[in-house]
Amino acid sequence: MVNREIERKFLVRMPSEAVLAAAADITQIEQTYLAAKPGETERVRKRGRAGDWHFYHTIKRKITDISREEYEREITETEYRALLQRRDRERNTVYKTRYVLEYRGQSFELDVYPFWQEQAVLELELSDEEQAIDFPPELELLRELTHDKRYTNASLAKTIPEEDQKESV
Repeated sequence: MVNREIERKFLVRMPSEAVLAAAADITQIEQTYLAAKPGETERVRKRGRAGDWHFYHTIKRKITDISREEYEREITETEYRALLQRRDRERNTVYKTRYVLEYRGQSFELDVYPFWQEQAVLELELSDEEQAIDFPPELELLRELTHDKRYTNASLAKTIPEEDQKESV
């Protein structure tokens, strides 16, 4: 099934352990990019915790900086391993822990990467491109990343930007 994904992304200062522990859901993710057709990104994901893993295959096509056409399906571990044979050799597997933070009817996804100590990436899927966002007060926003290609997971799989300690937005 093809969906339209509308998403905004923000760089935040690493939240406290208390904020992370209070997350509605905590998931480990291994994301590997595959060699794809021009104009597409294709990936496989291993997602879950401690032996309870689920596997996904996703193809995305850009519509605008903030929205994409997304085709995603759950696959078997056997399919996952077979698709890994097509991995993009120029990209590393991205490892992250995702914390889902619920706030005022919004579901924020906070991705914590092992290569950063002081910052994390916050994502929010929107119902439309103009939707207002009400941020959890315990998060310190550093800046918006929606239009910064360096912070897409596909880019992070190639090059990791230095920690960014700019003023908050």
